[in-house]
Parts: sequence; structure tokens; C-alpha cells
Amino acid sequence: MKRRDFIKKLAAVCASPAAMLWPFAARAQNPPTAAQNSPASAAADEATGEVGQVATLQGNATVTRGNPGKVAALRINDPIFEHDTLMTGPDAALGITFDDQTTFSLSANTRIVVDAFVYQTGGAGNAATFNVAVGTAAFVASLVAKTGDMKITTPSATLGIRGTTGVVEVPTGGTGAVGAAEPRIKLYADANGHVGQIEVFNRQGGRLGTLTQSASAFTLTREPGGGVRAVPFQIPPGEAARDRGVLQRLRATHTIGRRMTIERLRTRGPNRQGPNQRTPSHQQQPLNRNQHQGRAPHDGASPHQGGTPHPAGTQHPAGPSPQDRTLHPGGTPHQGGPPNPGGTPRQGAQPRQNTPRTGGPPRGGGGSGARNKRH
Repeated sequence: MKRRDFIKKLAAVCASPAAMLWPFAARAQNPPTAAQNSPASAAADEATGEVGQVATLQGNATVTRGNPGKVAALRINDPIFEHDTLMTGPDAALGITFDDQTTFSLSANTRIVVDAFVYQTGGAGNAATFNVAVGTAAFVASLVAKTGDMKITTPSATLGIRGTTGVVEVPTGGTGAVGAAEPRIKLYADANGHVGQIEVFNRQGGRLGTLTQSASAFTLTREPGGGVRAVPFQIPPGEAARDRGVLQRLRATHTIGRRMTIERLRTRGPNRQGPNQRTPSHQQQPLNRNQHQGRAPHDGASPHQGGTPHPAGTQHPAGPSPQDRTLHPGGTPHQGGPPNPGGTPRQGAQPRQNTPRTGGPPRGGGGSGARNKRH
């Protein structure tokens, strides 16, 4: 086909209706992800300092963000920021994993606020504060609790979390008059069997008690004078069975959230190694006098002039060759090559005599005085 005919056919194809519709078909085959369509992601464009991510979601949940607060529906993979207020709807469950891999699982009709979150790998000022305003929030504390200061606040008490798993329940109206439903704090073992501690303080900072045993619990009881007491209680069998379901969902969320967090931080890249960092085995070796300028030999080999370096461990043949007769000025000859000018002959080799050649000037002198060198 002639070039002119080909160009005409190509122009006709590009102008066809099928070609004009192709981008829309491709877009339908590769739709935006749910997180890209999420209202919460759109609101996040106006914020900075992402500290966590939605790991799991059943039913409906919302985030209130900004001042004045903008309410947006949450979806899986949505970012979470400091000062976000998270709320689950009826029959809903929300799982959040933060940058240090701390995970919260919120049951239905639960509201928490991310009051503060600061985490840096190896940092000395790691700290996090979460406010459980109402509902049931189960948590797995991770690196902030182990390397810094993690707190969970309720309307009547503050909890110091020392690297463990727990459940916080704040019933509706649980902070009102004496006799109303009471908040409950429960300590459980981690998935690996480790049991940490939950320290309980009143709002003025006074210590009320410490949970140290798995499946131990406090109720936060209001006193007539307005104070709060942490009263130990035995978790009833029915409530313990319900908690097992809550913890099972929490641990599944934690497993998913950890993978998502690792990938998110890897993509964000604050702790990635720089592209110029090399392992010692790839460090550049200094040049020595036996190497030609601009040529890097293989390990254990001697490069020969004008050719490809030998693989590691191989040597030049013992017999003379055109390469072997080439001298490196001021340096050491190749293995099997001739000695330096004025040096000693090779080991096992007989010194050459400058005998005249028949029909020509003697080697090393006579004639035009030029030496028989190769460069």
C-alpha cells in the first residue's frame, strides 16, 4: 500500500464514530475506585496530615471533618485525619487502622473523635488520644502505646492504654444522674496471648484503678457527690459471648488494616530508602593503575586493552599475543605480558635479543629510529 493511501485510510478510521466512543468504553472498563468517588475523599482534599484509613465497613458510617464540620459518608480506603468525628449507623460496623497499626472496631451507633495522633517510626514524642463519646469501641493498641502515650477518654474517665486489647462501652445517657447506665471498661488478651494494662483515671487525673488480667472489667459508677469510682465486676457469660464476637471482628479488621497501612506508608514513602543508597556489595571500587581509564573490570579479572574484560577467575593465556605485547606506561603488565621497559623479564621466559631482521633495520634501533610499538 502506498504511503498516501495509508494516510487516507488512517484519517478515515480516526474520524469514525467507533474511534470517538473508544475513550468512554475504556473508562467504563476501568471505573474509579470507591475511595476516589467517596465524599469523604473529596473532603480530604482540603485537609492534610492523614493518620489512618478505613479498613472495613458494614452498613453506613460517616465522618464529620473541618470547621464548620462537613458530614460525609465513609467508604473503605478513605483517609482519616486528626479531629475527625466518626459515627456508625444502626446495624453498622466500622474498622479503622492508624499509621502505627492501632486498630478500632466500632459497633452500631458508636461515635468517637480522633482528638490527637502523632506517630513517627523511632520517634520520642508519639502520642494519641481518642474520645469514645457513645457506643461500643473495641481496640488493639500498637506502636504508639508501646513507644509513647496512648489515651482513650470517655465522658467520665480517662484510660491509659499500655499495649493491649480492650473494649470500651459508653451507653446513651451513661454519664448522667446516679442510677443511669454505667460505662464499662474491659481488658482482654491480644491475639498472641499477651495481656497489657489499662489504667483508669478520673477527669482530674486521680487514679481509680488498673486492669491487669484478661477478661477483667470495671464499671464507672457515679457517686452522689459527682465523683466517679471504678468498680470491678465479673463479666456475665452472655456478655462475654457477645464480646467474643466483637473481638473476632476486631482482629479480622486488624489483620486487614495492617496490610493496608504497610502499603499506604510504603506508597507515601516517608521512610523509604533513597534511590542512591546502595548495599556494600554494590559500592563503587576505587580505580587502580592496572585498569584503563573509563573501564571497570570484573571481580578477580584483569581487563585487557581494547577488549572485553575476562569473567571472574579467568586469566590471559600464557603465550604471547598482540594484547600481551601491549605495555601500560608506568604500570604493571597484564598477566602473561612482557615486562615494563627496563624491567626484568617474565618468570620462566627467555630474554629477547635485539638481533637484526633480515632485510630490515635491527629491532630497537637503526632505520628511522621508530620503535615497533602498538597502541
